[in-house]
Amino acid sequence: MPRSAIAPQPLSDRELAELQALLDALPAPLDPLDVSALDGFLCGVLVQPEPVPRERWLAHAGDADGRRLPSGYDAVRLHALIERRHAQLQRAIGRRVWFDPWVFDLDPPDVGEPDEADDEHGAAAAAAVEAVFPWVAGFAAALENFPALLRRAGPALNEPLALLYRHLDPDDLEDAADLLAEIDATEPPADLGEAVEQLVRATLLIADVAAALAPRR
Repeated sequence: MPRSAIAPQPLSDRELAELQALLDALPAPLDPLDVSALDGFLCGVLVQPEPVPRERWLAHAGDADGRRLPSGYDAVRLHALIERRHAQLQRAIGRRVWFDPWVFDLDPPDVGEPDEADDEHGAAAAAAVEAVFPWVAGFAAALENFPALLRRAGPALNEPLALLYRHLDPDDLEDAADLLAEIDATEPPADLGEAVEQLVRATLLIADVAAALAPRR
């Protein structure tokens, strides 16, 4: 069986915790992503119209600014875990199939009395935004560091990008009037499950936009 046909092994919970510990252990002044932001970042890398060289995107996993690891630093295990997740996401996005984003639930809101339903729903929606924010911030960081998609896609990105960027501070999008208008017209997710579903949907829709921009081979 060709190697490309073999599905990468997903990281176990233990390996995910190990990856976070390895990121946390990177020496100052490096500013590594956490695993949720890293996951969004990898998705932002993978939806580019042309492949981003490994050494370029991998540098940003260990430091938000892409600074290199100290000479002689043993990053073999760190990179192996990151590249496994990259391969898993690459397979899912390439096939346009569901993947489980690394988004972590916060403490659910307390269940109140029936007349508190509106407050409860509002709390669930707010918790969803807080939970998905690191993932979306990572995705946005990838598009900022590798701007080919944003530069070339134009308005075609507004609808799917609104599903993601509505979780960011509007002040950070002040130069994107069309995108802000799309965000205003988009119904916010009711809870975390819906928010996560929309992360995946938006990623796959953006991948479709990028595929139309990719050079013909």
